[in-house]
Amino acid sequence: MKPIASLFLVALFAAGPALSDPIEGLWRTAPDDHGDVGYIRVASCGNTYCGVLERAENQQGEAIQPDTLGRKIVWNLKPSKSGEYEGRIYAPDRDKEYMSRLELSGNRISVNGCVLGGMICRNGGHWSRVQ
Repeated sequence: MKPIASLFLVALFAAGPALSDPIEGLWRTAPDDHGDVGYIRVASCGNTYCGVLERAENQQGEAIQPDTLGRKIVWNLKPSKSGEYEGRIYAPDRDKEYMSRLELSGNRISVNGCVLGGMICRNGGHWSRVQ
């Protein structure tokens, strides 16, 4: 009986990473209006996904300490169809929140956000996977 239980536990732990959603991980944002980039850690937040600003760099690649470190940048992300997620996004460079649509393709996310019922939209560029 012990070998079967051990085999079950090994299979369960080996399957763990395979069960994570492809959007989970550390993502490097596109440069903002000031040329700064952020590193967003996306993880499960209950039955949705959210992403927190883990670190930031200026145009020269030097670490900076913006007020938004530790803040949720994306939240309430839900898969809408294969490879797409919808939720909310905060743009620190403009201090605005948007309805967001993220399109995942391999190790890249295309980010878009809209306000006023989709009448005014902003292309947030592409994020690339770091981890």
